[in-house]
Amino acid sequence: MTNKKLISVVIPAYNHERFIAQTIESVLSQSYSDLELVIIDDGSQDRTGEICQSYDDKRIKYVYQENQDAFNALNNGIALAQGEFISILNSDDVYTPNRLQRLMDEHLANGAECLISDVIPISDDGEELADPALGWNIWHQKNRDFYKECGDIYTAFLKGNYMVTTSNLFATASAFQKVGKFCSLRYLHDYDFIFRMMLAFPGKVAYLADEKLLYYRIHSGNTLKEAAVTGRLQDMEVIRRYMLEKIDKEQRQYVEAGSDRLVELVRELHDVESDNAAVEKVVGVKASGRAFLKALVTKFTK
Repeated sequence: MTNKKLISVVIPAYNHERFIAQTIESVLSQSYSDLELVIIDDGSQDRTGEICQSYDDKRIKYVYQENQDAFNALNNGIALAQGEFISILNSDDVYTPNRLQRLMDEHLANGAECLISDVIPISDDGEELADPALGWNIWHQKNRDFYKECGDIYTAFLKGNYMVTTSNLFATASAFQKVGKFCSLRYLHDYDFIFRMMLAFPGKVAYLADEKLLYYRIHSGNTLKEAAVTGRLQDMEVIRRYMLEKIDKEQRQYVEAGSDRLVELVRELHDVESDNAAVEKVVGVKASGRAFLKALVTKFTK
């Protein structure tokens, strides 16, 4: 009989037939074996469900639902979890073989309610994206450097989401219950969630900054314009909200008004620069047109 605590791994799955097998197998092959795997198939229209159900392992619980978006799939999966600990894994990411054991050991040593690690970016084909000049790596390293410089986890998260993904979340079930459900922000529900976790458990969120325990898949289509714009708008909303949470109530109105004006100024500056560029373009076209007409006149009057 084991005295180990049960870990529930929750996978929200949607149309990832290409990756889901590797994702599932990275859980089943963990060095920490006292786990259950809760897979919420969020209305997949490919072979994702078929692949999930092909595994003959009593630790797997598979549930199909009509598409409700990732945050609802996560919330529904967590509601079904029976473990004392809950770990999230998206259906295209992959755990390193010792991830759960390492995070459990750290919890037992330091009593952290929530733990995250560093990540290894990989391509669609599973190749590690190690080039430091890669845009994503520059962004991630900048966030990590700031964390190491400031030494405060909350401050560093205001600078950037170095947790990167919901797949990086590991916490006690009681912590998940206290923090509550993931919100409906399509691109940043993980970012919002980690702020709420830090507020609920100050000093109890640990970052294993020097340990890469998760393969995070970066898809070639991740730079869609809609995602880029909406993601940044949500980013502004999250940062503003949780920056204000750290300000004393009597001072909050000043910070709120000032930060809102700074955002307005950035937008106004962008509009002014765009207008100036448009004017210069028109002037340039007119000047070119005049030069062209002058050249024609010169040519035909010779």
